[in-house]
Amino acid sequence: MNNTKAPSWFTGEIYEHGKVVKNPYSGREFELNALELSIYDYVLGLNNIIQEMGGAMDPRTARFQGEMAKGLSWFRNNNAEAYMVLLD
Repeated sequence: MNNTKAPSWFTGEIYEHGKVVKNPYSGREFELNALELSIYDYVLGLNNIIQEMGGAMDPRTARFQGEMAKGLSWFRNNNAEAYMVLLD
């Protein structure tokens, strides 16, 4: 895994510690390091913003969708197992 340095596009907070995260739908858990947890929370926050603004079909959410796609892609490339358990 090459996930010790934040990607250049990431503007969120980088946590000092990781933790175990539980997928609310499947109940499966996965331990994330500090950077993974930071990006995971960023993705979830963007998803919430998109939903609150009217969903993916609302053109106002395009910027947020682009940022969320970067986060999902980062997970697929840096920790595919965590992506499959928590985000797929």
